[in-house]
Amino acid sequence: MGAGTILRVNSLFKNFGGIQAITDLSFDLAQGELLGLIGPNGSGKTTAVNLITGFVKPSRGEIIYRGRSIAGMAPYKIVRLGISRTFQMVKPFYQLPAYKNMIIPLYSPRAGQLAGGRFGDRDAVALDYLEDVGFERDSNVAYKSASVLPQGYLKRLELAKAMALKPDLIILDELFSGLSLAEVASIIPIIEKLRAEGKTIIMIEHRLKELFRIADRVVVLNYGRKIADGPPGLVTQTEEVRKAYLGAED
Repeated sequence: MGAGTILRVNSLFKNFGGIQAITDLSFDLAQGELLGLIGPNGSGKTTAVNLITGFVKPSRGEIIYRGRSIAGMAPYKIVRLGISRTFQMVKPFYQLPAYKNMIIPLYSPRAGQLAGGRFGDRDAVALDYLEDVGFERDSNVAYKSASVLPQGYLKRLELAKAMALKPDLIILDELFSGLSLAEVASIIPIIEKLRAEGKTIIMIEHRLKELFRIADRVVVLNYGRKIADGPPGLVTQTEEVRKAYLGAED
């Protein structure tokens, strides 16, 4: 791996029975980079992320994180190495208050190790994380059951849980999905703050306009294959990407 490379995906394949979901996928990710992963529905984006985070085992190929092979490693072990993620479909503990949903990541071995085992009041730390993602400190929203929270707050809760794991690489799976333009605009500064703190980020997104404002680079998938890789403004100009993703006419 080259200097400054935090993640390398090399000739990755994944098939589910007779379906080839990922075919010969390769890309490098630099420390501190924000990479957009885009493509039409069914193009393999979430499968690629599931492979990186251990929720799916590759059929063959390499996934190297900080010089160490993580292909096929269990998700909890990958988290301990410094990779966390959000999920497209949020699944909080609906019966618990929002701030109590934060306790599980705060008790994770990685969070405890990086805190030196000294968290103090974890409820207070949970509230701090929620405030960082837009839960108002002087309101009672953080104390409400997750079952009554609107989508915007559930997405923020999902982000806070991933942040509480103290990752070096954070993967955001359609974080903007289902949010209003105002909600997206309020979350973008949070992502930019993570970058300023040195975090490396992969974002799966269909909201291209908003993604392209913050992405350094974009990888485009179609039918499980990489069809483009480069700056946001350039990849969408290629004929193959327009046909596959933007619906260009023949």
